[in-house]
Order: sequence, then structure tokens, then C-alpha cells
Amino acid sequence: MKAPIRITIALDEETNKLFDKLRLETKQSQSGLIRRALQFYSENKKVIDEHGTERINTYVDMLGSGEHIILDVDHWLLFLKLIEGSPDKEKFWDDHKKVAKSHAEQLPKKIRSVEELLKRLEACNFYNLSKSSENEYTLVLYSDVTKKFVRTFLEEVLAGMGYKAEIKEDFAKLRVKVLSK
Repeated sequence: MKAPIRITIALDEETNKLFDKLRLETKQSQSGLIRRALQFYSENKKVIDEHGTERINTYVDMLGSGEHIILDVDHWLLFLKLIEGSPDKEKFWDDHKKVAKSHAEQLPKKIRSVEELLKRLEACNFYNLSKSSENEYTLVLYSDVTKKFVRTFLEEVLAGMGYKAEIKEDFAKLRVKVLSK
């Protein structure tokens, strides 16, 4: 068997504490832990670079609990179009507001600002988020069909979380201005 290649690395104090903690938790040798860490990094680097750990953690949080689903955008738009033609559409919108209010009660445990809320919803692919200023955001929608759904949801959640916000509609955008908490 070929002899392993040896390397020397220097760790700062914080990284060394993390290294020791992981070594104890995993019960691996120093070399084994470094090999495992490098393999993990190699396997996940592309996803982390493309989406960032914040977005990945959001996906894990939402999907891991089983309370959310992955749905093709075309299917999503079909459902919204179907609702608009339904004789029960007002009931849907009333129920949608109830769900949004429920989210307003649950989300403060996970998010601490309007920006975090908007980023979480951006991760759901409801829109692309652009920050215009400290308290102003532009939500570029993928379809005009989603405008009422997103606006209604945001109005209810923001109010339920104690935020006063102004939401204005453009053709394919919603502009959110946070007025106060």
C-alpha cells in the first residue's frame, strides 16, 4: 500500500476549537476528520457557491419539517388561474388570509426583520427581491397572476408581525416600503 501524503496546516484558535469539537463528536482521527470535511466540501461546493448557506438553510427548514412542498411554477400558475375563475374564489382569499395570519404568529421565531421575511419568500420563488433603500424593496414577480396572492400574504403577515408597510403595485412588480414596527 502506498504511503499517505502528509500535509501540515495552521489553525487559528476559533477554528481549532471547532476542529476539536467535531473530532470529539465524530470520534474520528484528525486525518479522518480532515478527509471527511474535504469530501463534504467537494461534494457541496457548487450548491453552496450558487445558492449560499442562508438559502440552503431556508430550504432545509421549510422542506425538512414537511410543512412545505416543491411545486413546478407552471403548476402554481395554473392553480392561481383556476382560483380566479372559481365561484369559491372569495372563500379561497379569506382562507389565504387566515393562513397568512397563522404564518405571522409562527415566523417571528425564525425571522427578525422584514428583509428576512422577504428573502424567505424569495426562496419560495414567488419573486426576485431587490433592495431599493434601507426600508424599501422591489419584488419582481414572475407572472402578473401571482400579484394578488403575494400582496395579500405580505399585507397579512407584516400586519400580524406588527409592521406598518405600504405595498404599491406596478405591472410586474410589488414595491414594499416599511413605515414602522
